[in-house]
Amino acid sequence: MVFALYIVLGAAAGVLAGLFGVGGGMIIVPALIFTFTAQGFDTAVLTHMAVGTSLATILFTSINAVREHHRHGAVRWTIFVWLTLGIVFGAALGAVTAESIDGQVLQKIIGVFALCIALQMALELKPKVARAVPGKPVLSAAGVVIGWASAIIGIGGGSLTVPFLTWRGVPMQQAVATSSACGWPIAAAGALSFMWLGWGDTRLPGWSLGYLYLPALLGIALTSVFFARTGARLAHKLSPRLLRRLFALLLVCVGLNFLL
Repeated sequence: MVFALYIVLGAAAGVLAGLFGVGGGMIIVPALIFTFTAQGFDTAVLTHMAVGTSLATILFTSINAVREHHRHGAVRWTIFVWLTLGIVFGAALGAVTAESIDGQVLQKIIGVFALCIALQMALELKPKVARAVPGKPVLSAAGVVIGWASAIIGIGGGSLTVPFLTWRGVPMQQAVATSSACGWPIAAAGALSFMWLGWGDTRLPGWSLGYLYLPALLGIALTSVFFARTGARLAHKLSPRLLRRLFALLLVCVGLNFLL
């Protein structure tokens, strides 16, 4: 019965991710926190489990998107490589940082981040192109920050990578495509780190691999990839501005719930 709930969650996350054009992490993490709480998991570890499991699902959900972007020649692979050098270190550091934070405090951090993204989407705030594409050291340094923050929140980093790349002169389509590709190393480094950090913790429920909860990972991965296409098709039939505002409202509800 619980596994069926994760399958439904994966389908919902896939539809919403495709519908609103964002990574599923901002949807999956709050939903897993609510689900794990309802299942009676230890409050000291359930938030870390939600973040780690969310990162692991991105390994599966991002593959089709990256392949499609690559097919259209939109991924800037040189930028990807130099960002990834920093991302891998930053994501591992972010997992260590998250593991050291109390679960309730971590939820409040996620809530604040959700409210910030909601504000950005509602007001349609976009960075102005200020400079040219940065050099390799700057890209790697930016990758450290993006990977660190993404691993703490449990997201693929699109809400951070896309604004940074567009600010530094990368066209929006290429920024989105390259950001999508960067989601994989963020997820890989972050998920492996959460698995290692939680290994042997006696407070974890059965079927856990460190902070990764395997039933949730499998259920979400099975359906989210396919239902993202459904959300993408729906997005073409609805007003983009209405979609952004609806998603902003959803994030406000999530953020306020965690904060209050």
